[in-house]
Amino acid sequence: MTSEEARTRTRVRTTVAELGPVSAARIADLLGLTGAAVRRHLEAMVAEGVLEVRDPRPDARRGRGRPAKEYVIGSAGHDDLPSGYDDLALGALRYLADTLGPQAVTDFARQRFAALEQSLAGLQGPLPDRVEALVRALADQGYSASSRPVAQGTPAEGTQLCQGHCPVQKVAEAFPQLCEAERRTFETILGTRVQRLATLAHGDHVCTTFIPLETLHQPDPAHDPQPDPAHDTQHATEGRRL
Repeated sequence: MTSEEARTRTRVRTTVAELGPVSAARIADLLGLTGAAVRRHLEAMVAEGVLEVRDPRPDARRGRGRPAKEYVIGSAGHDDLPSGYDDLALGALRYLADTLGPQAVTDFARQRFAALEQSLAGLQGPLPDRVEALVRALADQGYSASSRPVAQGTPAEGTQLCQGHCPVQKVAEAFPQLCEAERRTFETILGTRVQRLATLAHGDHVCTTFIPLETLHQPDPAHDPQPDPAHDTQHATEGRRL
């Protein structure tokens, strides 16, 4: 499809969104196009699920022959049109943060990934197999996920997990807790620490996470050993004597 054809198709789709149910003849008149050109675009968009054909309205004038088809936006077409979902989500999270505090946003972010964590709970087998299971689950959720081995044969060997699309990118730009909750979910699912290298929300072209080949279980911060003040003081004193 040429750029001119793409612009024409967008104009046809917009007209259907604004006026549908509407016939090909009506669209052609409004846009100054031939009926054949309009029908070609309409048929293509119906095949893609962008548009749907509706029976003519009972009050429509009928001439000789079969009544003209009328078109409305289909489910795929609604997905392509602008929506206010991002603004709604941003407003809801800002209200949550203002009324209940930042921790409430963090709790919400963790809850958002709970279903993914539960669906992959108890993964068995080698770490690369578990990574591939995670990649498939993310791809099913629209993250355009993929993975590839990196630094093979070196101590830094591991897997690079890439997400070429993020359904909540605009919201994550304002609330990085979503990205952090996702990273922590990856660690829980895989049973190893992971390192986030880049995110779409931060302006990068892809979300990238490094997963080391060797499984290093994620420590629970609540059970991390606390520093020994006496031990630190001893080392500081020895350092001054040198």
